Amino acid sequence: MATTVTVNSAICGFTHKVTGELDGKNIIVDIDTPCEKIKKMSHMEIPMMETMDIKDNFVIDRAKEVQCTPICLIPAGVLHVCRMETGMLSKNLAKKSQRVSIEFDEL
Repeated sequence: MATTVTVNSAICGFTHKVTGELDGKNIIVDIDTPCEKIKKMSHMEIPMMETMDIKDNFVIDRAKEVQCTPICLIPAGVLHVCRMETGMLSKNLAKKSQRVSIEFDEL
């Protein structure tokens, strides 16, 4: 069964749906998004072994290619989907946690 997460990019005003499914040694990821930059990376066949390290990382490389901003949440959302699809992050734990967030406390 595929994994789907919602990424709320409140600062840029976009909400994205990231869906991924393990297919052999690749994770097939599709992103439903209104963002023009993210649309350029909306379908990826991600080699499982190229998600393990932040330096040599397929998703981060694609984000660089489409010129995502350094604070774009999509790469992290995609990597969470990849981790769940490969069993490196428990789907039950993720569902129980419900969200990952950044809170702006003092402005």
